[in-house]
Amino acid sequence: MGLFAKIKEGLKKTRDTVVGQIDSMLKSFTKIDEELFEELEELLVMGDVGITTSQKICEELRKKVKKEGVTNPKEVHRLLEEIVADMLEGGQELNIETKPSIILVIGVNGVGKTTTIGKLANNLRKDGKKVLLSAADTFRAAAIDQLEVWAERSGCDIVKQKEGSDPAAVVYDSIQAAKARKADVIIADTAGRLHNKKHLMDELAKIGRIIDRELSNADKEVLLVLDATTGQNAVNQAREFKNAAGITGIVLTKLDGTAKGGVVLSIKEELDVPVKYIGVGEQIDDLQPFSPSDFAKALFAVEKDD
Repeated sequence: MGLFAKIKEGLKKTRDTVVGQIDSMLKSFTKIDEELFEELEELLVMGDVGITTSQKICEELRKKVKKEGVTNPKEVHRLLEEIVADMLEGGQELNIETKPSIILVIGVNGVGKTTTIGKLANNLRKDGKKVLLSAADTFRAAAIDQLEVWAERSGCDIVKQKEGSDPAAVVYDSIQAAKARKADVIIADTAGRLHNKKHLMDELAKIGRIIDRELSNADKEVLLVLDATTGQNAVNQAREFKNAAGITGIVLTKLDGTAKGGVVLSIKEELDVPVKYIGVGEQIDDLQPFSPSDFAKALFAVEKDD
């Protein structure tokens, strides 16, 4: 299955539920009027796009309809695809040009954080990069064990210490190992315990100081892993983490298991944080770099699914 086909298949539940309802609604209209915009906004909100973002989409649609002189409701489908692609554009590429670069990955338990790291490591290794994993989520022994499994599966080195060790010390050791082994990218699994934000901020600040000192000119990404099935709760979580940790991008997992894929729009629009990867399945190669145009095209795909 090709990349676009995987994204299309992964968005099937969202497309069938949200876009399916929009298409049915559009067929009931013979002209584009205010009632159509109101019904569309309501369907977008129900599809976990969020109130603010739904209002913006409808406002952009009004402008496009007026500018292009569109009168047929059937054309709204195409215009929505263009609007969604434009809204999601910008910042989706990973910034890891330096050698080594470092990616800190954060997220609460259960969102698929460690699995995401393993899949990301596999992606980057297939792109020809030498990846080193840093087991800096020392709060849970299971996280360290899990990361070891993924290191083996993706063919990457790993640096770890025992459960309860200082996460910043693990990151320090990882940086030294990356320099010695000439690794291209360090991916650090860090704790993401939002129930104690001060502890989280202190921990990440300490890790940040180590990176600034040991890799002063390195590219750094702070990726937050979110579970798409939680819908608008994922947006609230992202808001909390953005305030606490200064995230540079989002990895949205479990898109294939939810009809709440519209949450991608809320995250980008309301928080101004780009989605960099999406998870559309369980396999090791089912973590995809995020493409706004492919996402919009797959979301509004008109072909009938089998």
